[in-house]
Amino acid sequence: MTKYHAVRTVIDGITFASKAEAARYNELKLLERSGEIDSLILQPVFPIVVNDKKICKYIADFSYYAGEKNIIEDVKGVKTPVYRIKKKLVEAIYGIEITEV
Repeated sequence: MTKYHAVRTVIDGITFASKAEAARYNELKLLERSGEIDSLILQPVFPIVVNDKKICKYIADFSYYAGEKNIIEDVKGVKTPVYRIKKKLVEAIYGIEITEV
């Protein structure tokens, strides 16, 4: 158990940070099999670089395409201050919107 009471869960040999994230993975796998989404990626990494200096990186939970739209998704229980600032930075730098589930 982590400090936010998330329970690590293993599915398909993949360890997820929480039961909620593992459940979302199962949903996304079904959507991919049915053809509703494609190109599912787990834990895509977004380097946060300002003025050519690497500050840190943001790791989302999932990335996939719904039609032509690229969806970046994060399963959230607790929105920490660090998460909030990284989300704003990634959205500003990459011109994307992070969907919280």
